[in-house]
Amino acid sequence: MAIGNPDQGAALLSIRGLSIPLPAGGDRQYAVRDVSFDIHAGEILCIVGESGSGKSMSANAIMGLLPAYLRPQQGEILLHGKNLLGMDEKTLRGMRGKDMAMIFQEPLSALNPLQPVGEQIAEVMRVHAAYPGPARKARVLELLDFVGLPDPASLFHAWPFSLSGGQRQRVMIAMALALEPALLIADEPTTALDVTTQAQILALIARIQREKGMGVMFVTHDFGVVAEIADRVVVMEKGLLVEEGTADQVLNRPRHSYTQRLIASVPSHRPGDREDNDPADAASGYPVLRVEALRKTYVSPGGLFKRKRVVEAVKDVSFSVGAGKTLGIVGESGSGKSTIGKCLLKLTGTDGGGMYFDGRDIAPLSEREFRPLRRHIQMIFQDPFASLNPRHTVGRILCDGPLACGVPREQALARARELLQLVELDASAFDRYPSQFSGGQRQRIGIARALAMEPRLIVADESVSALDVSVQAQVLRLLRDVQRRLGIALVFITHDLRVAAQICDAVLVMHRGSVVERGSPAQIFETPQHAYTRQLIDAMPGRDWDPPLARQTAAQAEAQADAMETIR
Repeated sequence: MAIGNPDQGAALLSIRGLSIPLPAGGDRQYAVRDVSFDIHAGEILCIVGESGSGKSMSANAIMGLLPAYLRPQQGEILLHGKNLLGMDEKTLRGMRGKDMAMIFQEPLSALNPLQPVGEQIAEVMRVHAAYPGPARKARVLELLDFVGLPDPASLFHAWPFSLSGGQRQRVMIAMALALEPALLIADEPTTALDVTTQAQILALIARIQREKGMGVMFVTHDFGVVAEIADRVVVMEKGLLVEEGTADQVLNRPRHSYTQRLIASVPSHRPGDREDNDPADAASGYPVLRVEALRKTYVSPGGLFKRKRVVEAVKDVSFSVGAGKTLGIVGESGSGKSTIGKCLLKLTGTDGGGMYFDGRDIAPLSEREFRPLRRHIQMIFQDPFASLNPRHTVGRILCDGPLACGVPREQALARARELLQLVELDASAFDRYPSQFSGGQRQRIGIARALAMEPRLIVADESVSALDVSVQAQVLRLLRDVQRRLGIALVFITHDLRVAAQICDAVLVMHRGSVVERGSPAQIFETPQHAYTRQLIDAMPGRDWDPPLARQTAAQAEAQADAMETIR
């Protein structure tokens, strides 16, 4: 946890009574209502809350980046004592980059794809007429080196698409630091990153804050990140500030019921209350799926000036999953875990090995031969909005698969309504469209769609990584409950070690296409044997903090589920 030493004199940034009304017809009257807090030089203030809580809206209000239909109705935003809300666009433009800067969540969207990254950083200086002549390029190279990017001279001419996610985020940080602003706003800058890259970015922001003495406003929904870097914490719910305090007080002694509920939803990185600790337990019982020596290699064709590139995405991977069991596959981007999922669904071919579903090797099957089995092997995707047809109602989305497999229409309609009840969605959802639901509700629809085919195996690929912590907990409980009732085998692909520790019976750790360690959650997370596994666990944000309410609440949820099962 960060140890701040903020100057408790005059605040660098003061927000006083900020209210931003929403257009008529919204789910509430205000996006942000009567919010007040301070940020001092030399401290990191984390603002946490679920989607729609108003945390990003507050950040955009500070930067003057609100859309035209959203305008603060009252309040003040004071930076160095000057009210930003009273300034015209020209004045604000002069302050952005110079006095305050922002790091966005998705750097690939924020960077210009048609301009080398060095030129984009230099543009910040050019707009403010800073570092003229050769000094400008020298400053860019200095910044690229400062944020830990290799070979700045070559990187100066690199295009954004050629960089990794972590490298692009470092470029965004370099751009934000170009003129050494007093206030740095980071809006979910590590959400989409692997655990080790996330740790590097968090360490970089903390180092910058210490060395430059700037104030940092860090917007996040990840309490592990809060535990890692925060000095103080502000908690927001539906546009209201419900709690504020030091990181230690908010994380370990939360006062407000909403904060308590959020923290109780954070999965512990210690193994959950599974029924067993057998390292081979995911394979116990009848093996629904057995994978033997699976191999997949990608080859990019070469050319006159380009060498052929060969990537061994999956190298001799073997595992089994029994009915009603969950196998977790963890690792960073490029480890091969998602490629395994695509192979299991026959979305990509294999180059060797076997995939035995109910004893039959599906690896060599053609699409025509595999089609009758497809209904029994389903997938829950990471982004439920992208995977749901926005022009179809939920009812049609749930019925299309069964109808295509010859299920009578009346039976498919009845099953779809049963599934909505099973995933705890209102019956009215049947006639609504995906855009009318929240992210967590859309993921429930994705689960219902997978279950509509009555599968024996489900592959969940990063299915909760984009969800708020409380919604994530609900979806995980739903998956466990459905799996328990229907006896489905589950392959759970994730880079979130906390989630894997809670939901999985057994875990595979993958690195560069190979399985480097396997075992029960207790073995993997409490006594890791491989250096790479230890590296992943050490990189977990907030690894020294365990949510104080999580175990109690998880036990209560399990007890409630058992009670409901008895009633049934």
